[in-house]
Amino acid sequence: MGFEVTAGVGGTGVVGLFRNGPGPTVLARADMDALPVLEATGLPYASTHVSTDAAGHQTPVMHACGHDMHVACLLGACERLAASLDTWSGTLMAVFQPAEELGAGAEAMIDDGLFTRFGKPVVVLGQHVAPLPAGAICLRVGTAFAAAESLKVTLHGRGAHGSRPEASVDPVVLAAATVMRVQTIVSREIPAGETAVVTIGTLHAGTAANIIPDRAELGFSIRTFSTDVRDRVVAAIERIARGEAATAGAPRLPEVESLHSFPAVINDEAACARTRPALRSLSPMIVDPGPVTGSEDVGLLASAAGAPCVYWLLGGTDPADFDGATTIDEMAARSRDLPSNHSPMFAPVIEPTLSTGIGALTAAARIWLQ
Repeated sequence: MGFEVTAGVGGTGVVGLFRNGPGPTVLARADMDALPVLEATGLPYASTHVSTDAAGHQTPVMHACGHDMHVACLLGACERLAASLDTWSGTLMAVFQPAEELGAGAEAMIDDGLFTRFGKPVVVLGQHVAPLPAGAICLRVGTAFAAAESLKVTLHGRGAHGSRPEASVDPVVLAAATVMRVQTIVSREIPAGETAVVTIGTLHAGTAANIIPDRAELGFSIRTFSTDVRDRVVAAIERIARGEAATAGAPRLPEVESLHSFPAVINDEAACARTRPALRSLSPMIVDPGPVTGSEDVGLLASAAGAPCVYWLLGGTDPADFDGATTIDEMAARSRDLPSNHSPMFAPVIEPTLSTGIGALTAAARIWLQ
């Protein structure tokens, strides 16, 4: 398409620059990593790829969060803008970012000189497909997406034969007690006016039914909108893990390790006001989704560049599933029964999702490239 393309930025990131005369630099970003999920959509293009991790474990992977749609939309916007040079002036920076799901991709590209090598943008634009009506665009000013924290908690027990539990300190029972006690954090320790989500997505222990293992590992995903609530949740997890370990007579204190952490996405009010008319020209349905408890590391790109962020949700579900729904609350109620992001059944409808996403990125970039 005529872009200057640099691969391998921050590991496997790709940056495309199109310089079209004088003017500002606008960054449009798409994330592109997949997830360790076996696709169950039955679609002809369903993923059959198997990945091998650093430990040699093989897992199927799919674009269960819709990142393939993000990449396709940005490529489409690049193509349209490259074919209409008389409608804009400046530099388009197309950033295809890896490792969003690990909370590490944006930081890796920044650390690899994203803004020293390719220039600083005046705005960071992007979108995320969601289980909302295809053709809809959801934009929230201010705190739009939650901060994310991922923890690994290792509980230590004492291994023994499965027939002699009295000789053990069973970490499986310890893990079960910890999982149940953690469920009280949000309901009993966080004020009703605050928001927090605590999910235990992994629990690993043991190798055989007749062996009591000597350790168990829990994987936590935490979503919050304020640092105070975040600190309170993390402290509660650590306290509960230590308390349950003491109750079980564990030989060692638990280990709590932070795997990744990134802040909430803050959409700039003035930048949203400037961008919204462009989005409205593409979609008759522009709504405020309220604070989204999902998380994104796109905000790190904006803060590192010193630029405002404008990041919106792109509807990707068959509009027929939302017949009669006119408000965001009604749409959210319908979406609870539909495959959502990270589900093995998640599959955005190609149209009008693709056309709306391409058009939204194109129009938003063009507004800033005047």
